[in-house]
Amino acid sequence: MKKFLVTYAWLILLFLYFPMIVLMVYSFNDSKINAQWQGFTFDWYIMLFQDPDVLNAFLNSLIIAVVTTIVATIIGTFCAVALHRYTYRFKPALNGLIYLPILVPDILMGLSLLILFSQIGIELGKTTIIIAHVTFSISFVVVVLSARLAGMGKELEEAANDLGATPFRTFQYVTLPSLAPGIVSAALLTFTLSIDDFVISFFVSGPGSTTLPLYIYGMVKKGVTPEINALSTILMVAIVVLMLLSELFRRKGTDGESGRSGQLPL
Repeated sequence: MKKFLVTYAWLILLFLYFPMIVLMVYSFNDSKINAQWQGFTFDWYIMLFQDPDVLNAFLNSLIIAVVTTIVATIIGTFCAVALHRYTYRFKPALNGLIYLPILVPDILMGLSLLILFSQIGIELGKTTIIIAHVTFSISFVVVVLSARLAGMGKELEEAANDLGATPFRTFQYVTLPSLAPGIVSAALLTFTLSIDDFVISFFVSGPGSTTLPLYIYGMVKKGVTPEINALSTILMVAIVVLMLLSELFRRKGTDGESGRSGQLPL
């Protein structure tokens, strides 16, 4: 039974990732036609880095992702702490509203934000994309940090309070350092979600705010070429690296908390 389940899991992974592997392999194909392999080359990657449109789209994605990460992580951190530490009226309803952006389809969120921006007269561009990305990223930050807070004991915070520390000092020197691995993990996840987003960005983008996913979509409409494969490969590798780093920091924080909790009774 164990061998069957392991084999089944590997087959599922192969089914999911085989098309991506093929795309990555053909990004090195020395031919403009993806139908057959004609040789190995780096020319498509060199051409990409010499294309000003690609560089501009990459710069837009980077700026939007960095600003989104900073704003969403700060807001999400305080929100997660407030939701976890305090009890107040309608708390379950507020928790549900926080998690709602994760459940709502991206196309509905993108369309609703487009209508909102048009009604209040905000010109579409980088600002509207950042606002949209922050809107859905906060929920992911809260989810990550809520799990981290749930695994943290209150002993250190209570000890700090008993020693005369103010609530702000306790948060600054006890809570925040304990949350640091979770915050880094949430920030990396937010950066990944922002730089990878297409559907919502498609609705709220404007002139001069084309991101990498939007640029890839524009290239695909002209036909799939090795340049598209190369650009998609770069984007996929960057996302995989960021996700692995996010998981590494999350595990590091969990292991560190387990070890620290085990030492408290001593």
